[in-house]
Amino acid sequence: MADPTGFLRHHRELPVRRPVDVRITDWKEVYEPFPVGSLRDQATRCMDCGVPFCHNGCPLGNIIPEWNDLVRRADWGEAIERLHATNNFPEFTGRLCPAPCEAACVLGIGDDPVTIKQVEVSIIDRAWDDGTVRPVLPSVRTDQRVAVVGSGPAGLAAAQQLTRAGHNVVVYERADRIGGLLRYGIPEFKMEKRVLDRRLAQMRAEGTVFTPSCNVGVDITADELRASYDAIVLAGGSTIGRDLPVPGRELDGVHLAMEYLVPANRVQLGDLTEPSITAAGRRVVVIGGGDTGADCLGTAHRQGAVSVHQLEIMLRPPQLRPAANPWPTWPVVYRVSSAHEEGGERVFAVSTERFLGDSAGRVRALRMHEVRMVDGRFEKVAGTDTELPCELVLLAMGFVGPERPGLLEQLGVAFDARGNVARDAGWVSSVPGVFVAGDIGRGQSLIVWAIAEGRTAAAAVDRYLRGATDLPEPVTPTRR
Repeated sequence: MADPTGFLRHHRELPVRRPVDVRITDWKEVYEPFPVGSLRDQATRCMDCGVPFCHNGCPLGNIIPEWNDLVRRADWGEAIERLHATNNFPEFTGRLCPAPCEAACVLGIGDDPVTIKQVEVSIIDRAWDDGTVRPVLPSVRTDQRVAVVGSGPAGLAAAQQLTRAGHNVVVYERADRIGGLLRYGIPEFKMEKRVLDRRLAQMRAEGTVFTPSCNVGVDITADELRASYDAIVLAGGSTIGRDLPVPGRELDGVHLAMEYLVPANRVQLGDLTEPSITAAGRRVVVIGGGDTGADCLGTAHRQGAVSVHQLEIMLRPPQLRPAANPWPTWPVVYRVSSAHEEGGERVFAVSTERFLGDSAGRVRALRMHEVRMVDGRFEKVAGTDTELPCELVLLAMGFVGPERPGLLEQLGVAFDARGNVARDAGWVSSVPGVFVAGDIGRGQSLIVWAIAEGRTAAAAVDRYLRGATDLPEPVTPTRR
């Protein structure tokens, strides 16, 4: 143990969020800078466990105890080397990952866990600021060409690894900018787009070629793609939103979350002066209690919603871990994100029956009722019907799988029982030379899993092309 009394002398501490009345007037990230002295104290709390379960919690296999100790000793140069050894984009995970590593922290058995996520993002932000992050050029170049379809975290991770292995990599993105949901799904207050842009600049300098505004399967056919490349990585994500097929769904003002978040992000990028769908002056209901719902909530606050209700069919989670949810499993507990802190009302254990419209065909309210769990199924609680007035409803209930028309149908790939692209243990689809990484094969998941899968799929592609690989494979992500 580097400092055997660190966790005894220091309590868990996180950066302060900017005042609510200030931050909802802009789109900047919500956290104040974290003093370096406090950060080093937090790193000192790491116990350098004999069996560091944080590794088990992290899909990337981040060498957390090592870079915690390096931060404790202020060895920032070596700390970023350790961090980049397992994670291509710690500035993304340090802002957006829910930190399963912290849930598995051994200190968390009887105390608050180490603030791993804050140490991580501080290492990488400091490295960017002092110029430590530079292009990593391959030592050799091959004549092999690889197409990566999709520019979210899985596609970017695969592309960077394969470029560094010396292959000629082209990333295709149907949107007009690179980044996938990192660009158009994640609001600025969670991650400012400058964070994405500086990493893309590094990747371009390394040799990765980006081709935005190209819908593969439409602008270029699957046959043309296969004829032009030695391998293909499918990293298009799980993009079909879960809908709510109840009466009134067709009313104006009822939208899937991405229909709302994308134009909101485009306003911040300067593409639009006003979003095509806005919460300004409206009573808003967000259906879905996850991260996407929270993104809608925070966006609605900044657009000037009159009120926001967030509905969740599940019961309200407990404040502390229940006995059936022990360490080191992910704790299903009540959480308050920065968006929840900003306002709105969270309503648990309710189900929407129908949407009600006005004479112009616009939503004016929804009818809902309370539910309870009976034998593992939700059952309506009699006599609990109520109407909730609203002029904007956002469906943020997750994603059900990739879009099949176009590229996937043209390739003829097989699908698994959940509707995702099927793949074998070597990350290959049913079509030889076509590999699968991220949510398109895994289903909706976390950014940290997407990066881990992109890295592992890249190693599989490199092995396929050259017969062996030197690319690191810190983990072999399971399909959970």
